[in-house]
Amino acid sequence: MEKANSNSVLVIVPAYNAAKYLDELIPRILEYVCPENLLVINDGSSDDTLSKLKNLNVNYLSFPQNRGKGAALIAGYNYAKEYGYRSVLAIDADLQHLPEDIPSFFGLDDGMTVVIGTRHFDRKIMPFDRWLTNNLTSLLISIFSTTRIRDSQSGYRLIPTSFLNIAPLKTIKYDLESEMLFKAGAAGFSFEEVPISTIYEGSHSYINPIIDSARFIRQIWKRIWY
Repeated sequence: MEKANSNSVLVIVPAYNAAKYLDELIPRILEYVCPENLLVINDGSSDDTLSKLKNLNVNYLSFPQNRGKGAALIAGYNYAKEYGYRSVLAIDADLQHLPEDIPSFFGLDDGMTVVIGTRHFDRKIMPFDRWLTNNLTSLLISIFSTTRIRDSQSGYRLIPTSFLNIAPLKTIKYDLESEMLFKAGAAGFSFEEVPISTIYEGSHSYINPIIDSARFIRQIWKRIWY
């Protein structure tokens, strides 16, 4: 199994209360990904996400309780390592990320490069709190990872399993995505960016501005003092 997947990308979808999106999302992803290379992680949803996944006949993992996006991503990363995939592409479940951008990530996959989907920061489209938070965190992460990263909070990203094998990730909330970039930069992995379209209308963010900002500050503190 590992040898068969050594040149493949596993697409993972962390899903929390995403039932209303799945009927549209899954077929659109499968336009670019074979079914065995798609994995949805149900993060303890309280809606019909689990029953939808069963009806859609898609590979999935399911948590009995909500554990956080980071925990869902780690479960997907561990699956990719166990089955020998070369890289992992994460895409959000709420249709903010367009599956039609998947080929752009695949085109840059070499098993050694972190590929980040970079949004266009148009203040007329992007909510102000997301615009401000992303610009500040991107600046700090760029400094500490020693490479320019314009969209550090984008969850649409491709990660080589070669990185995951040498850099255990410890956080389980939204700060995992920042921890990942810090460690990938420190380990000498290169970064590439691909422009992506992002849809904000009708979507709901589960990020807590106060709590998740505090988690990010803790990541910075660790890099200064440890």
